[in-house]
Amino acid sequence: MKLKHFLHNRTALAGLTITTLFLLAVFFGPMLSKWSSNQHDFMNALQAPSWAHPFGTDSLGRDVITRVLEGARISLLISVSGVFAAMVLGITAGLYSGFHGGWMDVIVMRVVDLLFAFPAFVLALFLMVALGYGVTNVALAIMLVYLPIFARITRNMTETVRNDAYVQAAQVMGQGTPRILFREILPNISAPILVQATIAVAFGIVIESGLSFIGLGVQPPTPSLGVIMADGQEYFRRSPWVLTLSGLSVTVALLGLNLLGDGIRDLSDPRLKVRE
Repeated sequence: MKLKHFLHNRTALAGLTITTLFLLAVFFGPMLSKWSSNQHDFMNALQAPSWAHPFGTDSLGRDVITRVLEGARISLLISVSGVFAAMVLGITAGLYSGFHGGWMDVIVMRVVDLLFAFPAFVLALFLMVALGYGVTNVALAIMLVYLPIFARITRNMTETVRNDAYVQAAQVMGQGTPRILFREILPNISAPILVQATIAVAFGIVIESGLSFIGLGVQPPTPSLGVIMADGQEYFRRSPWVLTLSGLSVTVALLGLNLLGDGIRDLSDPRLKVRE
């Protein structure tokens, strides 16, 4: 994927721009605010947007925009952590399964099929009930949801290229299996994995928000988008800005990451690449 191709792809460029602005806001925004995410001001609870609080305050008088930016950062980090763990385990299992086949492939694919038998959110709920609440367990739930997806994609792509000339040449040269898998095969099948990673991070934020919204994920007073939305929905009729801004943050994250994923997919498709 060349830089000039990326710059000519409007979808990828729009996704990168939105994602970059979102990242800058959630990582640097709270540092620029004069309020902290858990700074209470009971005398100004549920205040409408003003110069002091551009997006109002919540039920405990906390600045909404500071809290949403901090919560979005936490939600994003939880999602990225879970997806990264799923990628490491899923890609490794998929590479060995697709390359060697046989009993290893049977075992890996049966485990993947078992995990696929459960809807994603139900699988996440099961893990939260089994392990308990907290940031770490939400990340583990996201990992469990996306591990079989990365394993299956990697296995299928490895199976299609394991007999290609460059793989056979590496074997003839005496390269070990790990080197062949991670230095020869993985770079050549990375495009669909990267596309899936962007989508997984986006919907990992949705999973975290959903679990925390129903009280099974991140617990107050730690801010996350789900915790903020749960607080905001209780006072939505009186103070809609709390729920609206947190919901908008999820929408922006999903939009940016999905557009970025679509752009990477287009650039990796030989039929859609920009011709030199």
